[in-house]
Amino acid sequence: MTKTEQILQRLVSFPTVSRDSNLALIEYIKSYLDDLGIESTLIFNDGKNKANLYASFGPVDSPGVMLSGHTDVVPIDGQNWTVEPFTMSEKEDRLYGRGTTDMKGFIAAVLAAVPDAMELDLKRSIHLAFSYDEEIGCVGVRSMVDMLESAPNKPAFCIVGEPTEMKAAVAHKGKTGAICVCRGVEAHSALTTSGLNAIYLASDMINVIRDIQEGLKSGSSDHHYDVPYSTLHVGTIEGGTALNIIPRECLFRFEIRNLKSDDPEGILTEIRQKAQAIVDQYSEQFPEAGISIDVFNQYPALDTSPEEEVVRLVQSLIDSDEILKLGFGTEGGLFQHRLGVPTVVCGPGSMDQGHKPDEFVSRAQLGKCDQFLKNLIRQMV
Repeated sequence: MTKTEQILQRLVSFPTVSRDSNLALIEYIKSYLDDLGIESTLIFNDGKNKANLYASFGPVDSPGVMLSGHTDVVPIDGQNWTVEPFTMSEKEDRLYGRGTTDMKGFIAAVLAAVPDAMELDLKRSIHLAFSYDEEIGCVGVRSMVDMLESAPNKPAFCIVGEPTEMKAAVAHKGKTGAICVCRGVEAHSALTTSGLNAIYLASDMINVIRDIQEGLKSGSSDHHYDVPYSTLHVGTIEGGTALNIIPRECLFRFEIRNLKSDDPEGILTEIRQKAQAIVDQYSEQFPEAGISIDVFNQYPALDTSPEEEVVRLVQSLIDSDEILKLGFGTEGGLFQHRLGVPTVVCGPGSMDQGHKPDEFVSRAQLGKCDQFLKNLIRQMV
């Protein structure tokens, strides 16, 4: 096994599903860096059972590159794995295990590259940013961004190692997660006119969301994306208590994935206005009726100019002018929006393998990442 593969094997063994702690993995990384003489800063969540890790080496007064990755993985519940998900296994050119491609493979390659980097006379600093709870909406990284906002020396640019098959991605859509709660009036189901069915209100609201989605298809577009326009999607719905009771409450969760050119707040305003119009139809007979819409998670789109130093650098290191725009989101949007740090997404593996049973990354992809990082570090000398 290569050094990267050995470290990946260890990282996979930590079952860092987002609902659980990542501290054992973080302590492993911290100890690894301690042995190299690199001090780490841990930023804990309120429950003290999860943490981000931030570490820097090289000249502190010379802004350099931040290498960013998330330590959490998605659950294996209900998935039909044919291999042990938290024990890395090998078959031909593939390394199997939860997180091998999304995205512990990149973190392993970064850690494997650090000892050689420490031997060099670096002229620019290297920063390691490993976060928690990315899979549930880039939640954990925000406290690290808070810390960096007040830092005297911010990175000059960032590379997020999400799986792109080692191609340069310069953009992704923003995401807004919201919950819509529809309140009706309970009654016996035999007396339908004496109650207001909250599930019907929710159905009307879902139709509103579908109509707005149809309108977005003919609005702003960017054909670098698989889906070239902003999208709305209803993902879960809950309502009612019994078949013979007109339901008093129904709620559903929906998301907006917006192009940089589309304002999610404008889309939310339109949804809320149409929600109020629905309620107004019933307010005289049922003053208790209501529809509320609350955002529970949001991160901005990433849109890095192809002229940025980091884009040209990554293109030169992978020897390709091709650029991608990603359907999935990353912490890169937060780094760009809140810190002003230009960001490219580039990492080993493909998201086609992410979130699936028998997730894997190929040895060839890890090898490309190892060489990429080696070449990148040389640029810091």
